[in-house]
Amino acid sequence: MKGERLDRLLARLGLGSRKEVARLVRAGRVRVAGEAVRDPGFHVPEGVSLELDGKPLAVRRHHHVLLHKPAGYVTSRTEGPSVYALLEGFPTRDLAPVGRLDKDTEGLLLFTTDGELLHRLTHPRHKVEKRYLVHLERPATREDREAFREGLVLEGKRLLPAELSWDQDPTRVELVLREGRFHQVKRMFQARGNRVLYLKRLSLGPLTLGDLPKGRARYLRSEEEEALYRAVRLFTDLLRGK
Repeated sequence: MKGERLDRLLARLGLGSRKEVARLVRAGRVRVAGEAVRDPGFHVPEGVSLELDGKPLAVRRHHHVLLHKPAGYVTSRTEGPSVYALLEGFPTRDLAPVGRLDKDTEGLLLFTTDGELLHRLTHPRHKVEKRYLVHLERPATREDREAFREGLVLEGKRLLPAELSWDQDPTRVELVLREGRFHQVKRMFQARGNRVLYLKRLSLGPLTLGDLPKGRARYLRSEEEEALYRAVRLFTDLLRGK
């Protein structure tokens, strides 16, 4: 197996476009296994070391980027303003969102280059928890909580059980889902005669926003990545991909 083209690999690491990284390579600034390589089309064998200007590059099989999405952006490449505009400096061409957040919804939005991870995080079979903060027009009720816990029926389809909770103010609630259907949170409350005024995703599986500022993005830390792969039983694939 030839391995990945050097220019594509460097672009995937977020070092610039294919043209930009090709200039770095031709200038002799990149070393593969300790040797300067000036051919952007050189195929890099798996597992060898890479350096840029004498500094080692961490090569990973996949990238995972956590974004604190603000309201006003759509989870789309073709419409705007796009969340991809907030990912400057990341290898956006290969990053796909794990689910979508509506334009007026804020919070945690994960992007990944790993198609199998994306599938498992979004498929209801794996029951990955998504936790939301919801502001409602009217107070939630115990009957709402029981209906969600039993599995609400929307358009003839029964949803997976969901957990609805609140402290003092029942118009400020948290909702935990284990699936992600189209406009699901808003439709669930609409079915109960209520309306969502504000919606924010707080967590996805083991991931939380922490202190990440709104509108900013970062790569997952190694411990977050490990926890994410463990959550969907892909940890052995993670080890193999390092």
